Amino acid sequence: MKLLVVEDDPTIAEPLLAGLAHHGFEVTHVTTGLAAVEAVATQQLDLVLLDLGLPDIDGLDACREIRKLSNIPVIMVTARDHEVDRVVGLELGADDYIVKPFGIRELIARVRAVHRRFELPTPTSTTIDLAGIPSVDETTNMAPNMAPNMAPNTALNPINDAAPNEQSVGLLRIDHRTHRIFLDGVEINLTPKEYGVLQVLAVDPGAVVSRMSLIEQVWDEHWYGPTKTLDVHIAQLRQKLGDPRWIETVRSVGYRLIDPFAI
Repeated sequence: MKLLVVEDDPTIAEPLLAGLAHHGFEVTHVTTGLAAVEAVATQQLDLVLLDLGLPDIDGLDACREIRKLSNIPVIMVTARDHEVDRVVGLELGADDYIVKPFGIRELIARVRAVHRRFELPTPTSTTIDLAGIPSVDETTNMAPNMAPNMAPNTALNPINDAAPNEQSVGLLRIDHRTHRIFLDGVEINLTPKEYGVLQVLAVDPGAVVSRMSLIEQVWDEHWYGPTKTLDVHIAQLRQKLGDPRWIETVRSVGYRLIDPFAI
């Protein structure tokens, strides 16, 4: 599959191009919106990864011009995470939208999913022969005496697997089974990433977790984009916990979770 990557920031473009090439993609790279439009007009491409913040024309304008030339799949790749930006991008013809920072595995999954949709033929009306559909036991290869509602294998998540269903750090209680957080009995609503950061820190309260380790465990081991997003999530967590002392910054290393009211 041949991809066009439109990204003007070399600190993002270089590792991104290397990661895509490593996973078997043929990649063309341009740094401006006008160059992207020209590449779509003159090259045989399968998909465009389009940044929005470009030095000449906005990525939204570039997408509009690309759509005049081709129905090639376009995935917008940007730091803009407001709903209105996603809506406008999709309305202008983008097929998907991914926000920085992102993991290479997520990006590749989105590329392949969009490409599959693009290649799918138009469905036609057909008659389904139910007699030819195998039974549940045949499709799942499930042993007859195995309970059909058996819990999924949690061994794929080492953090949840290692931790008990509930964990307390002072007044803070973490229910790992339901992914709910309670502070002095009152539930705190966290986003999935905020919960992930708190969960990693709570594995060993008081121990320092490096910034890179947090990024790798909560986001992805192969991530692209600024680490400032971690600082934003830490700030939001501190605000929701009501006391910034819950999460202590260890300069030049990372963060740790502590009970600020412990004697």
